[in-house]
Amino acid sequence: MAAAAAGAGSGPWATQEKQFPPVLLSFFIYNPRFGPREGEEENKILFYHPNEVEKNEKIRNVGLCEAIVQFTRTFSPSKPAKSLHTQKNRQFFNEPEEHFWMVMVVRNPIIEKQSKDGKPVIEYQEEELLDKVYSSVLQQCYSMYKSGNVSPLMKTCYLQTLHLQSCDLLDIFGGISFFPLDKMTYLKIQSFINRVEESLNIVKYTAFLYNDQLIWSGLEQDDMRILYKYLTTSLFPRHMEPEKDSPIRAEMPVNLQQRLFSGPYVFLNDFEIQCTYHTTHPCTLKMYNLVISSCKAMSAAVCFMIDASIQPTLDFCRRLDSVVGPQLTVLASDICEQFNINKRMSGSEKEPQFKFIYFNHMNLAEKSTVHMRKTPSVSLTSVHPDLMKILGDINSDFTRVDEDEEIIVKAMSDYWVVGKKSDRRELYVILNQKNANLIEVN
Repeated sequence: MAAAAAGAGSGPWATQEKQFPPVLLSFFIYNPRFGPREGEEENKILFYHPNEVEKNEKIRNVGLCEAIVQFTRTFSPSKPAKSLHTQKNRQFFNEPEEHFWMVMVVRNPIIEKQSKDGKPVIEYQEEELLDKVYSSVLQQCYSMYKSGNVSPLMKTCYLQTLHLQSCDLLDIFGGISFFPLDKMTYLKIQSFINRVEESLNIVKYTAFLYNDQLIWSGLEQDDMRILYKYLTTSLFPRHMEPEKDSPIRAEMPVNLQQRLFSGPYVFLNDFEIQCTYHTTHPCTLKMYNLVISSCKAMSAAVCFMIDASIQPTLDFCRRLDSVVGPQLTVLASDICEQFNINKRMSGSEKEPQFKFIYFNHMNLAEKSTVHMRKTPSVSLTSVHPDLMKILGDINSDFTRVDEDEEIIVKAMSDYWVVGKKSDRRELYVILNQKNANLIEVN
């Protein structure tokens, strides 16, 4: 167990200060083997965002990153550079496959102050970005690309969903939020999915979500993790209204009705999900298209994965509508009732003395009471950003050792932050007990 002191802010931010969050400056993929000779440098650039950048600047930026990587190989041939810190920017490097490099350049957060003579003074917050968080975001970009037949246009669209100002500890985990459900309702959902897959044999895998939380999935964990990320950060925010305080969702906007066959369905043939095909050879990969069925009035969504080599017909969609439509409405109503019960049981007007983030590496389950709302565009936390940074620092310490570990930190704001790693589970607790001592916290 380790104990340490750390700063977590000493008061409200000054009114004269303007704060600007981190911004994605550029994102590119290159392979140095594709342009080894002089005059062929452009050939090594496989993707560059933003595309409007002048060609020579693209070549310069890629060449600089290539030189940095090669230079660091001198000191560590097997582990080249992962990031480069400068005053204004932070560059992150990832080699997911041999000779293929992904680079993300992020501008550091900025504080703009007024000097005594009224002129603006820019201060770059060089230490505010956590390498582990943004390196995980870069790895997620590769996972999303590898798991989908994605065009360059969709790569750009996905980059727009990153929202780097909202990235935190949950992006390191890349976990799945599960919806707590009673046994009887869960069995009803499982029975419903079994009937659908038996009636429509081209449906290979199914996932059931409610309020952006997973209830049931027939996919392998890693496949579901990627699909869950795509659904909750890209697809659902594009096609649905923002979540309201009530579990009942407003009527879906008209844009969700694009590419409909029958009823509230959207067929996604512009993003093919590549999932592990369940055979005796787990390394075999197969392509699947995605069909989404959503309850119009509530927050339920069912994802059906069908063989990409089979084009669904209008008859299939009508049969799907007849099987799914009535049952989904009933199930969504039952889940909504369970949602309200859970909310009443956990609801409390009094501010709790502690808040926590939990992650289980075995089933990818994550749970947070620190986040009041976590969406792609905003991460509303109920604690100061400096406390979130402490959580990230504790996680970085955990990754340096394989053994179980516990770390306790006393923040300058008198909050206690506790991190514990045990049996492939991680728990982070923020305690609002200013007068407590180390023995009491432990």
